[in-house]
Amino acid sequence: MIDVLNLTKDFGDFRAVNNVSFSVECGQVLGFLGPNGAGKSTSMKMVTGYLRPTSGTALINGIDICLKPLSAQQSMGYLPEGAPAWPDMTPRQFLDFVTRIRGMDKAAVRSATRRAINMTELHGVLDQPIDTLSKGFRRRVGLAQAIVHDPDILIMDEPTDGLDPNQKHQVRAAILEMARTKAIIISTHILEEVDAICTRAMIIDRGRVVVEGTPSALAARSAYHGAVVVTAGSENAASLATQLETLADIRIEHEARGAEAIFRILSADGSSETPTALFARVQALVEQRSVAIIGLALEAGRLDDVFRDLTRGAETGAAR
Repeated sequence: MIDVLNLTKDFGDFRAVNNVSFSVECGQVLGFLGPNGAGKSTSMKMVTGYLRPTSGTALINGIDICLKPLSAQQSMGYLPEGAPAWPDMTPRQFLDFVTRIRGMDKAAVRSATRRAINMTELHGVLDQPIDTLSKGFRRRVGLAQAIVHDPDILIMDEPTDGLDPNQKHQVRAAILEMARTKAIIISTHILEEVDAICTRAMIIDRGRVVVEGTPSALAARSAYHGAVVVTAGSENAASLATQLETLADIRIEHEARGAEAIFRILSADGSSETPTALFARVQALVEQRSVAIIGLALEAGRLDDVFRDLTRGAETGAAR
């Protein structure tokens, strides 16, 4: 439903986006990740037709966004960065304006507006000027206008920015529900968003795609993938550390977290031992020595580690 083909954008001598390509099918939620200034918002603006690329294009349901932008945009919903809206309008007036400017059938407007309001829970602020609303409510107004026409394709820039935890949960649940019948792109720097709602993730740094895959596949690139995690009460930390050090060919990392002690055991560098075999050795030690522990688990990996490793030069590059 979305085919992005070699998108590039230059601002003078600065290349903000460099030859970005990807595709999104119906039923997929693509997390578009990157540090601030990586080119996420610029890419989204080109995909939606808001910004013309220096080269490359995007096909929206087979329609070239550069050649026929209005036709391509008819099947698209877009939540831009900052969720801009007319400040003097109320949410009710703004949604009415959006449905009219999109040429929606009058008979369908009432049910469509009601559905968008219910999904974003705007009932209590429908007749307040948008300028008086909190950042979270303004964000929800922006989301409501993006989905009011029930588009096949939904592109959102930081959809949960400014929302409290309960509001984030609600918006994520709505996105998962809509994903059954739509192709969705979410631009974000919030890594927990990926695990919560994305079926695929892509990391962009300094305008280039550096990695793409499922969230689990990306997390598996973490240095902690396959680590055995042992949690114990802080009063048992010293004795547990002594016992773990009797294991051969391992390295241990220790972290104090309140009243708990966290030990991460990894195979020594150069070892061919599998994570499952290492887990079995640690489990056997704990059982044989009767060491008091709170938890024992095999770590799948950390997406935040992978993100930092792949984008650690971002600040240096931005400074230049």
